Amino acid sequence: MLDNYIVYLNFITEKLNKFFERQKPFIFCKKGCAMCCKNAQFPYSKLEVDYLLFGYEKLDIKIKEQIMKNIENIKKEKSKFKGNDIFKYDCPFLINNECIIYEYRGIVCRTFGLISKGENGKIKIPFCAFQGYNYANVLDKNENKISAKKLEELKIKEEPVAFNINYKFLTNPDFERGFNISFKEKKALIEWFI
Repeated sequence: MLDNYIVYLNFITEKLNKFFERQKPFIFCKKGCAMCCKNAQFPYSKLEVDYLLFGYEKLDIKIKEQIMKNIENIKKEKSKFKGNDIFKYDCPFLINNECIIYEYRGIVCRTFGLISKGENGKIKIPFCAFQGYNYANVLDKNENKISAKKLEELKIKEEPVAFNINYKFLTNPDFERGFNISFKEKKALIEWFI
């Protein structure tokens, strides 16, 4: 099953690379930023976790120990969590602001940073835009939308585009049938380790 999943990942990664290239004037991701790896929930399917753990097994024992310590700390935080909000946490595979399993990361990690169409069809600007990163150069923070005026001022020919890359779409049954894979159960990343 992992072989077929790798074929699927190669397929979507090729598409995503083209999307990121097309949006290059608006993309300011850089190694060490890691905003997308913090204070989130990270949906992962069983198949994604299996692949992530495949990569985990290749890591040095000291790094594995740090990851396990991170997981234990998140579990403690979650046990103390109160309130109606969703429990959010930093990814346990983030060490020194670097993804330790980058090649084996999940779908949500691969798609973050582009403007996307949500499951409800609404356009979603990545939250990092409001922190001065992706799309910040054309974002009107007051209106919470892309500014035509800023686009014109920058003389950028390519306009920002919302891509259909939401998690539900990229893990739907059509992809499962097409690539002969099964994502199986989906839940927050940390839930796989509790």
